[in-house]
Amino acid sequence: MSTYSYKLHLQKGSSGDGNQRNHPGEATYTRDELMEMTTFQLRNICYKEKLVGSVVNNLDREGLLHTILRFRGAEENLLIESTVPGGVERLEAVLHKYLNTPMPGVDVIKIPAKMCLYMGLAIGRLDNYHVESSKGLSESNVLLVNDHMELCGILHLRKDKDDKRAGHFTLHACQDAQLRKTVNQNYSLLFFRKQDSEYLYKAYHQDHPLPPVNLHYYKVPVTDLEIRELEETDAILAIDFGTSSTTAGAFLDHKYVRSPSSNDLLNGRIRLNAINYVSFPDTTQKNEEWIEVLPTAVSVADCSSPHDVRFHIGYEALRHMKKNGYSTNATVFQGIKRWVNSYHKVEEVMDSQGNTATVKRSDILRQYLLHVIQMAEHQFKCRFRHLHITSPVKLKTQFLEMFTEILPEYRIESEHALDEGMAVLFNTIADQIDKNSFLDGETYQALVIDCGGGTTDLSSCHFRIEDGHISYRIDIDTTYENGDTNFGGNNITYRIMQFMKIVFADYYGKGRQVTDIDQIIDIPGSEIFRYVDEYGVDSIYERFEARYREAEAILPTRYKEYENKSRDEYQRVRNNFHFLWDLADHMKKEFFRQTGILRNRFTSDTENRQEPDLKLTAVERWVLSIREDGRFRDVFDFPDVVFNAKEINHLIKADIYEILRVFLDDFYQQGRLADFSIIKLTGQSCRIDVFREALKEFVPGRSIEFRQKSEDAGKVPDLKLSCLRGALRYQSAKKAGFIEAQITNHAPIVPYSVTAFTHNKQERVLIHSQEKLSLVHGSISRPYGVGEVEFYLKENDGQLRQRYLYMDEPAQYKTVLYEDIASKYGTHIPQDETDSIQNGESKYFVFASGSEWGFHVVPVARLNEQLALGKKVFFAFESDLSELDFFDGMK
Repeated sequence: MSTYSYKLHLQKGSSGDGNQRNHPGEATYTRDELMEMTTFQLRNICYKEKLVGSVVNNLDREGLLHTILRFRGAEENLLIESTVPGGVERLEAVLHKYLNTPMPGVDVIKIPAKMCLYMGLAIGRLDNYHVESSKGLSESNVLLVNDHMELCGILHLRKDKDDKRAGHFTLHACQDAQLRKTVNQNYSLLFFRKQDSEYLYKAYHQDHPLPPVNLHYYKVPVTDLEIRELEETDAILAIDFGTSSTTAGAFLDHKYVRSPSSNDLLNGRIRLNAINYVSFPDTTQKNEEWIEVLPTAVSVADCSSPHDVRFHIGYEALRHMKKNGYSTNATVFQGIKRWVNSYHKVEEVMDSQGNTATVKRSDILRQYLLHVIQMAEHQFKCRFRHLHITSPVKLKTQFLEMFTEILPEYRIESEHALDEGMAVLFNTIADQIDKNSFLDGETYQALVIDCGGGTTDLSSCHFRIEDGHISYRIDIDTTYENGDTNFGGNNITYRIMQFMKIVFADYYGKGRQVTDIDQIIDIPGSEIFRYVDEYGVDSIYERFEARYREAEAILPTRYKEYENKSRDEYQRVRNNFHFLWDLADHMKKEFFRQTGILRNRFTSDTENRQEPDLKLTAVERWVLSIREDGRFRDVFDFPDVVFNAKEINHLIKADIYEILRVFLDDFYQQGRLADFSIIKLTGQSCRIDVFREALKEFVPGRSIEFRQKSEDAGKVPDLKLSCLRGALRYQSAKKAGFIEAQITNHAPIVPYSVTAFTHNKQERVLIHSQEKLSLVHGSISRPYGVGEVEFYLKENDGQLRQRYLYMDEPAQYKTVLYEDIASKYGTHIPQDETDSIQNGESKYFVFASGSEWGFHVVPVARLNEQLALGKKVFFAFESDLSELDFFDGMK
């Protein structure tokens, strides 16, 4: 991980600008990158790169900029990567006038034998269109023309990141490469010298004439090049939309399009009759990697035009946030999945230049999901119209309604949609069918514990598989049992970040003192479970939390408390938090991905010491701000501290046991756990061994489905993909007719009560807790025309959890017969209760349905002896999917 993330350029020779050139491999910076940084960040670069020694402290911002650009200035390439009105016409005019000098040696430029380009799709690194040349080509613009020299497309060369040898490039193009299919289809690629390429760039972007020039070029014919329209497919794109990260994929059969891309088939990017996962470029690391998971994060890129706000999505959002030490003004949203019950809310946003705008949360969610869809269409070379998006079981209806509203041009699967727990379970059922490891007609009971990035859910189910005459018949009955919207992988990251903060505060503030976990949590590991049972989980972390609060005085991270301080102090504290959070998240993934890694140490990227059980995590630029005597001091030296897996397990053991104890204790006390033949652990957080250890306190290990597969050593754990895989296997098997599935979702037990007060201050319980969600209803009356009615959501112990305000609007009432009410709401509004409504009275019926995690309020009034029906309003039990926000600046 790194505090900042910059583009890395490798330069050779002199550019002729009088600057001292760099040695190959040295990091370089562009002016645009440096302009976004603060003065102390520029000073840190000078310190790190040893550019001017002690003089750096006497330079102002402009002096620092000049110094860095002089010694580490990046050579910028002018590439045509955006659409400009009239640009194509100006380029064509330049070609006809000045394309005069073909250069010899075309035969030494090697290009792909066959190319297939799609209108509206970008061309990228994964397309593997390689170009090799010994003719001194550089990163430059490339034009696609036909035999009549008509311009058919604008591409560009980039250095091949997989092959560092000189003269090795890959072809790229932006999403709107302005491809044009012409009658003459003998296509050629025009390559240019650097100065000629830059002339073309200026001609494309400037609407005033440029001085005449003699363009030199190489014209290389393409043996077979086809320009295609993107074909629409009936394949379903499945998306596992997570709190902290998202995955996507599709089952592509041999008929998903009429003619699949042969280039992608040969390169292994598309596998027919198999599940294909969408890959995303991780641009936060020095060496870009493509992996099958995308962070659920969005940042504002540009809102200078309030009606056209642009966003950075996923890794790009994190990269831009890190690039300038987390001190950017740009608004960043993480955990946007929490917005399911408030997606109509409007957010005020700001970009890095200080421009502001207002944007609906629904628009931010839409842009994120469209990015995922577009990445899938680019990789699979087809247009998707049918989506399956998994959601938490208790909020399935709300999520489907939200997705349908924000993506109206797509068909959102609802009739056969699987929730996250059910998708995971079907993945297990499909494995049993594939391996023929089930008893025909036997009923199995399963318990699914899904611990994701932000929430944890518990579901139980009964399922039976019958090998029928023409298909497998599968009956599944499932019930949501319990959940915690405030516990997930982010809680574990936060615990590790807390520990790091304590350790680093002691190290830098107390004379290089190294703190051990046993000094903070002194209860032996073998006693933690018993201690939680007897004294509660808070007692385990009492001293730990006290030490964390003490560390704030030395290594502050609560940046919201610095909003009334100077900008420099606020940015330092904000940097501390995000820097430690990234370190903790990275270390968590390393420990729980590679079982052979037992220790972790942070170091510079130049240290090459190798030990089999030690992970050296390279940090490009280490900087923390320590508070001493009321002033901040920057520390750049790496701490001589080694974290080990044993102490991290000790750190999180009580938290994980507590969540399982809350979920399973009633099952255990009632003896119901023995009835379950399968206990399935899923979600990216469940891969931690402590989960299995804690679960053994309740059930024997042989019934726990928890496998660290060999592929788990990769970047994306198998448990993270099991939900997506289950959804795709279900949809593809159902489409092919291999299965006939009957899924019944039973209404969960309501953990809350809903109350309201009568006119004489008597509290009336309208929905009782511990009842099935589909059976609960109640009512309370007010005079017709009242403006608002207040309802109260309470915990089992009677504590107030939330208030709701129903705003009544008399203009919304419509005269109806009871038959009309019954056809809409059935037994939720009984006739004997409407018959008792008097003239001038409004009765507010409160009820829940089995498919929605919340309750409805529907008023019925009697006006002039006729019934009138008011507007229905839904209130969610939890206003956000998770009420715990780790990025609120108070952690």
